[in-house]
Amino acid sequence: MLSKLGIIPNLKERFMNNYSKQREIILEVIKNNPIHPTAEEIYGLVTKKEPKISKSTVYRNINILVENGIIQKITISSKPDRYDYLYKEHNHLICNNCGKVLDFVYDIEKPKIENEIKNQLKQEFKISNVSIYGICENCKSKIKN
Repeated sequence: MLSKLGIIPNLKERFMNNYSKQREIILEVIKNNPIHPTAEEIYGLVTKKEPKISKSTVYRNINILVENGIIQKITISSKPDRYDYLYKEHNHLICNNCGKVLDFVYDIEKPKIENEIKNQLKQEFKISNVSIYGICENCKSKIKN
């Protein structure tokens, strides 16, 4: 079994008795889609490859992939959840205006931040990823015009 961060070479190994070709197609769609698609967008893309697949099958398999740490659910306030393949450790910049999610890699000193917050709030926790909110270039240019 592989770690959460790393390429899954064979879903059959990961899911043993619960492997399905449909789940593999869903994962491929997410892996090959850098826009961090919503469940509805994933469903639309999957039906192009597998026209008879039901929406409930796609949504159920998305949840299974999240629960198994293969993909990440990105929750954005007042916007649909988006999904990301966990190919390597990275962080997200999320546009407050349109909800676009951009990946960026930066070695954030998580232990230092965790320790500082622990000292202030007296709480035990772990930072799993960092999301930074702002305005994307596209929205910024629309605001200027």
